[in-house]
Amino acid sequence: MNLPHALEYAGTAVFAVSAVLAAGRKGLDLLGVLVIAVMTATGGGTVRDLLLGRTPFWFTDTGYLVTILVTAGATVLMLRWRHPSERVLQIADALGLALFSISGARIAEAAGLPGLIVVVLATITGTFGGVLRDVLCNDIPLLLRPGTIYGTAVIAGASLYVLLQSLGMPRNAAGFAAMALIAGLRLVAIARNITLPTLTIKEKP
Repeated sequence: MNLPHALEYAGTAVFAVSAVLAAGRKGLDLLGVLVIAVMTATGGGTVRDLLLGRTPFWFTDTGYLVTILVTAGATVLMLRWRHPSERVLQIADALGLALFSISGARIAEAAGLPGLIVVVLATITGTFGGVLRDVLCNDIPLLLRPGTIYGTAVIAGASLYVLLQSLGMPRNAAGFAAMALIAGLRLVAIARNITLPTLTIKEKP
């Protein structure tokens, strides 16, 4: 298994965990949990592949679906004995965000796309599954919550990935550095409650 496939499998598993935790907090039944897990773990990569004119990755490799179902089932069993906090969901999401984003960047790069589009597709790959999860769970998506450092972390990491390679760093090293930046920014923002400035327009009386 090469690095892009390994990243997508790891991201798939981590996003499946985050989906089960989110669905469990909403009290969904087992079918609902599995639907949320599949949508979360495949959503971003599916949109990326459709934009690139590719067959969605999980259509041609059913190992992704198996990974989602096994991971989701194991997480459901774990939840019978332990109920994790919101912080655990956020950490799982941060790790999935980093893994999927750089996987998307590598695939866009392999298609010969310019650096700016690589960053855009990395952002779509990393964030869209989480958007679907939150919408289906009737939450405001993390990507759109005021001041949240979420999509910003992906943009920073994907930009670093492109920049480091332009400076001569090997692709794998650049990828690991970018993933560390994405996960690090997101986890520090969670731990320290760091947010971006928000735009507020006050109506005239």
